[in-house]
Amino acid sequence: MNLGNLTMFDYAGILVGLFLTLSIFSYLLGDNALFRFAVHLFIGVSAGYLVVVTWYNIIFPKLLLPLLENEGRSSNLLTTYLPLIFSLLLLTKLVPRLSGMGSPIMAYLIGIGAATAIGGAIMGTLFPQIISTINLFDGQNNGQGLIWYLVLESSFILIGTLSTLIYFHFGARSGANDPGKRAVWIESIAGVGKIFIAITFGAIFANVLIASLTAFVERWNFIGHFFLSLFQS
Repeated sequence: MNLGNLTMFDYAGILVGLFLTLSIFSYLLGDNALFRFAVHLFIGVSAGYLVVVTWYNIIFPKLLLPLLENEGRSSNLLTTYLPLIFSLLLLTKLVPRLSGMGSPIMAYLIGIGAATAIGGAIMGTLFPQIISTINLFDGQNNGQGLIWYLVLESSFILIGTLSTLIYFHFGARSGANDPGKRAVWIESIAGVGKIFIAITFGAIFANVLIASLTAFVERWNFIGHFFLSLFQS
């Protein structure tokens, strides 16, 4: 970092970054005003960025611009006026007395979101996982490797996939005095799936920890280079 080539705005950005970094690190000493200020600033900037992106990518080009360019064409009714009416009805949720008017719109949005999530889970996760598991047993796709090793690896992945899916099967028959339990064989397979789930969570936690440590080292590296540049200038 050569301080001689930096402009006033570069100095301001470095000082602001240094201040916010030290404010976040001050949480090591306990909750304090500097840490809360940095967190609130981050939330405020994120919310402001979201508002700007929403305005320029959704509200203005998809709602206001079609309204301004509309010349009485009925073809714009569904694409322009109906979303506008729905948006205004959704704003009634802010007023307790009028909140019932926005409930159907809220239910529609929740239904669309749930359908999108379920469709994405099935088409984007479940089916590709099934196809990938089936392709593991295709010798032509696995290349020229050891057959026993490929079969063992494919079987291990298949067992992990099936046992994990069976772990989330909670169907059980209940009697008069029996609250209901899953079958013994389902419980046994679900126990194997629990092991795979624990390994997956451990891997995810390890990745999050590595990313956090990387950010931590990068911030300390930034501070160290800044102070070294001050003494070298």
